[in-house]
Amino acid sequence: MTTSELIVVMPVYNEQANIREVLTEWLQTFRALKIAFVFVAVNDGSKDKTLSILQEFQAGSAPELQIIDKPNSGHGRSCRVGYEAALQQEASWIFQIDSDGQCDPRYFQKLWNARANADCVFGDRRTRDDGSIRVFVSFCCRLLLWGVGGAYVHDPNVPYRLIRAEALRNSLKRIPPELDLQNVLLALALKKNRVRWHVIPIHFRARRSGSSTNLQRIVTMGLEMLTDVKHVR
Repeated sequence: MTTSELIVVMPVYNEQANIREVLTEWLQTFRALKIAFVFVAVNDGSKDKTLSILQEFQAGSAPELQIIDKPNSGHGRSCRVGYEAALQQEASWIFQIDSDGQCDPRYFQKLWNARANADCVFGDRRTRDDGSIRVFVSFCCRLLLWGVGGAYVHDPNVPYRLIRAEALRNSLKRIPPELDLQNVLLALALKKNRVRWHVIPIHFRARRSGSSTNLQRIVTMGLEMLTDVKHVR
């Protein structure tokens, strides 16, 4: 068991084209800020060379890197695995990002500096380079969370969130672990727990490579949310 000030959770699936650069820029950021951190990469059954690249980093220049290798279960459930693993390590804060290069490290210090008077600090994607489909996905998440869950979060599925460990632990108790959209439902659970919430405007970059969300997936996510939101206690 490792005690650190910060545990970083990053679900990863088929990101061999991006993962080296993503790891490099984020590791440099945390080291420059002199934060005691552990970086947990949750490999969600990648079918390409993602896992071997992670292992190369771990054996070489990234002793802070921990790898969880698991069968494919989707982004949301991989986030849940990472959250639970982070809480077992007694970190003060948990920070979640994605692995596709869209999360820009230059905003992290603003989140980190805002943590003193907050239980969670969410990035808010005020500007984005990732296309209209993904903007629409976030809009649907916001609308469904507000209309069905009764909680307004402007960017509920943002993968740029810093959460106090105790707030995360208490909020996960509200979410059945078998649900898929764990990262979105966590925003609802945090709101239900009335945590101290702070928002930092961020810019979201385009994917460096790889596929994006399609319209069929949007419909599927919407139907899942209609059902899953009702199960958040």
